Amino acid sequence: MISRIDLRGSALPEGADLRDLLPRADFDVAAALDKVRPICEDVHHRGDAALVEYAEKFDGVQLTSVRVPAEALQKALAALDPQVRAALEESIKRARTVHREQRRSTHTTQVVPGGSVTEKWVPVERVGLYAPGGRSVYPSSVIMNVVPAQEAGVESIALASPAQAEFDGLPHPTILAACALLGVDEVYAAGGATAVAMFAYGTESCPPANMVTGPGNIWVAAAKRYFTGKIGIDAEAGPTEIAVLADDTADPVHVASDLISQAEHDPLAAAVLVTDSEALADAVERELEPQVAASKHIEDRIVPALKGEQSAIVLVDTLEDGLKVVDAYGAEHLEIQTADAVAVADRVKNAGAIFVGPWAPVSLGDYAAGSNHVLPTGGCACHSSGLSVQSFLRGIHIVDYTQDALADVAHHVVTLAEAEDLPAHGAAIKARFGWKVPSK
Repeated sequence: MISRIDLRGSALPEGADLRDLLPRADFDVAAALDKVRPICEDVHHRGDAALVEYAEKFDGVQLTSVRVPAEALQKALAALDPQVRAALEESIKRARTVHREQRRSTHTTQVVPGGSVTEKWVPVERVGLYAPGGRSVYPSSVIMNVVPAQEAGVESIALASPAQAEFDGLPHPTILAACALLGVDEVYAAGGATAVAMFAYGTESCPPANMVTGPGNIWVAAAKRYFTGKIGIDAEAGPTEIAVLADDTADPVHVASDLISQAEHDPLAAAVLVTDSEALADAVERELEPQVAASKHIEDRIVPALKGEQSAIVLVDTLEDGLKVVDAYGAEHLEIQTADAVAVADRVKNAGAIFVGPWAPVSLGDYAAGSNHVLPTGGCACHSSGLSVQSFLRGIHIVDYTQDALADVAHHVVTLAEAEDLPAHGAAIKARFGWKVPSK
């Protein structure tokens, strides 16, 4: 059901050579870019009319309005199952607790007497958030996008999710209920590349946004790439990933269930076990069979994901080698199920989020740990972070120097300007001192 990659018996390669040995989904955003470009430009030129047309083409619904009426949000909240509401409220509370601590404060550094640099943090003015609505419904993604934006102080927040034929062209009612719980009343029935284009260009119904965040399919990722430079984005999210670093102390029942938990997202989802224990590998393989058989989304998601080239059990000689492998892989979600898991987790350099020990599974982080589940995929954890309050803030430096403070460093500025053959830069300093730079 899942392949093996045996890296035992010789020294591990370094860098890209090691990454090339590890499983990864084929997710060609560049190829998808050619297909989303005309769609995005059609939204640019025809606005809401294009959104309505694409909703019928892609989602099978006939919209009269792209904007979701306010009463639909409140109706969805009123009809929400009480247990689901309680779970969403707990998730929101824990997410707020964590993200509120991420707020940045203005800080002034006195560089020299009379010369200071202040860094102030300013929220993005307007953001467009995306909640997927394909194979599954993700009210949790509404929370993970909205809460950090709100805690950052973003004034204008809009959310888009695909129109659903079974709900009269509205997004899924649980998505709408989550928006109502969070106080987001600007919601649009738009999906995929059309939603990103709507936020990037603006339409009759939706003002343009400065930034778009949220996970989605390859068409969302391609549209984000298309608009990079025009708007800010969080990341080009690819298929979800879990990597588990485990030794012979791990429970194979836990490991197998956690691999399956991510495999049920999508046939391209990646499930990777890295272990120095062949006995654990064998036990996990045996455990996968009955657990998969007892699952829901077997043939359309779980089995293709586990059998796909993106999933594997990777055998290594030592836990030290295992750490090298997971750092090279840079998983979206990384579980540490080893002896002294806290110390092992502390040594990991590349991961979107790290889940420590047997009682912190990825599922907890997906819903109610307080952490954010919008995380870098495709190995991007080696250079990128997950969504946070920081994602919605811009740091602005304010430079304040007196005449004496400038005079003290003027000769250095002029020297460097002339060294770079930019004499006008130096002249801008000289002009302030009657063209005679104070010497030191």
